[in-house]
Amino acid sequence: MSGHSKWATIKRKKGATDAARGKVFTKLIREVVTAARIGGGDVDSNPRLRKAVQDCRAQQMPADNIKRAVQRGTGEIEGASYDEVLYEGTGPAGTLFLVEGMTDNRNRSAAEIRKIFERHNGNMGGSGAAAWAFDRLGVITLEKSQVTEDQLMEAALEAGAEDYRDEGEVWAVYTPPHDVDRVTAALEAAKLPVQSSKAAFVPKNKKTVTERDAEVCLNLASALDDHEDVQNVFSDFDVSEEDLSKFTG
Repeated sequence: MSGHSKWATIKRKKGATDAARGKVFTKLIREVVTAARIGGGDVDSNPRLRKAVQDCRAQQMPADNIKRAVQRGTGEIEGASYDEVLYEGTGPAGTLFLVEGMTDNRNRSAAEIRKIFERHNGNMGGSGAAAWAFDRLGVITLEKSQVTEDQLMEAALEAGAEDYRDEGEVWAVYTPPHDVDRVTAALEAAKLPVQSSKAAFVPKNKKTVTERDAEVCLNLASALDDHEDVQNVFSDFDVSEEDLSKFTG
């Protein structure tokens, strides 16, 4: 979609429903477990774990749940371990999708993600089917109502960001993936309230879709995101604000 913001808007609108079904907590817990398994259980020396814990706290997850997830990741207590997976596929009108996931059963997850693509006029492909159309970047978002462009420009340049863009309701700051934590810390030190920060797949070019194609693309992205093994969905389609309002209410 247009950068990162429109999908974030849709996810916020449907967030209460996801929370009611426990899907938000499930995805956050998996990220904590995986981050602790890969980088250890110390949040001070593991930036990925630190961000995962912050996200859990932002959703008011009980501290005991977070602690147990860290211990599962480090092996202190037993529990499922998750493999990181990346699925690639196509949607309506030649749109491309990348789906980041975590699973304890690769075969089951692949089969279920494939069915989601097929139910929404898409197809899941092999490695390289869609990744060529995206750049791997760090993406930091800030609410436009809280930050002026002059403030952002000065802080982003001093922090070493590569670029920033107006993405509707938010500013999006782009960095090399390995610099996202450092630039995020610099923006926060400049007293700019960061909304989100992560390594993401950003489309090199965007495809504008309208009417039925737009609706199907949004439904496909939503269905993929609803799957409990999926952590992030990225696509190269763009939808007008008018269509977005029409389809999301």
